[in-house]
Amino acid sequence: MNQQQLTRMEHDKGFVAALDQSGGSTPKALKAYGIDESAYHGDEEMFTRVHEMRTRIIKSPAFDKSKILAAILFENTMDRKIDGLYTADYLWEKKGIIPILKVDKGLAPEADGVQLMKPIPDLSTLLDRANARHIFGTKMRSVIKEANPDGIRAIIDQQFAFGKEIIAKGLVPILEPEVDIHCPDKAMAEEIMCGVIKENLAKLPADAKLMFKFTIPSVDNLYAEIMKNPHVVRVVALSGGYSQSDANEKLARNHGLIASFSRALAQDLRASQSDAEFDAVLEKAVDSIYKASIT
Repeated sequence: MNQQQLTRMEHDKGFVAALDQSGGSTPKALKAYGIDESAYHGDEEMFTRVHEMRTRIIKSPAFDKSKILAAILFENTMDRKIDGLYTADYLWEKKGIIPILKVDKGLAPEADGVQLMKPIPDLSTLLDRANARHIFGTKMRSVIKEANPDGIRAIIDQQFAFGKEIIAKGLVPILEPEVDIHCPDKAMAEEIMCGVIKENLAKLPADAKLMFKFTIPSVDNLYAEIMKNPHVVRVVALSGGYSQSDANEKLARNHGLIASFSRALAQDLRASQSDAEFDAVLEKAVDSIYKASIT
């Protein structure tokens, strides 16, 4: 674990940029950016197009360490380069931004009102590669759709089980049990989830460090107690389908909760924009998300 990066993640102001759309969500992300599926053929060309988009974001002067603490990368992005440097090295050495890797393989079918993660059979090998590529931490997502105590316990137990493997490899995991914003009993689901998380935190080894990525809660400052836990480096929030303005407004009401937005960060960026236009739009998004993250 890079101590300088850990100190920055624990104490500095800013937010986490999520640039980790994977195989399933890449066409949608490219389409939103203005690149239709007819513009590429096959996965390799698709991933090249999306790497070009991410490179444009990362190299923009608006993508600045004064407001952005870290960036979450997709595995394919970790293995690609920007100006001759692997993406993680470019982020840290040239921009001062911490690199994080998405490690999950997507969601299993819904059961007990939740979607667990699919198995991650090659996790150990992937974590070794992440260490070799100078990655600081990881992120993995599962989804809660109902306030079902059995399902929620299964989600949290799975997140912590993978989390312990990641900690053992010297990386800082971000556990992401997303509560769907359309969950009919969202506040209750979040309350149940917090209870199970606190039980799991109490069982961790003394030196274990992790982070959480949560949906912005229905009850403001619900995660305040979790933030104070000595194991918890930082708690970040996903935009979860809210528009940028809605997500910012809700986030600002939660003290200490910082953004880790994906779609809400890039929603107004287009391939057709000139560099000046692109940088101005990105700067506006970065500024608004930063302001909501430092409340």
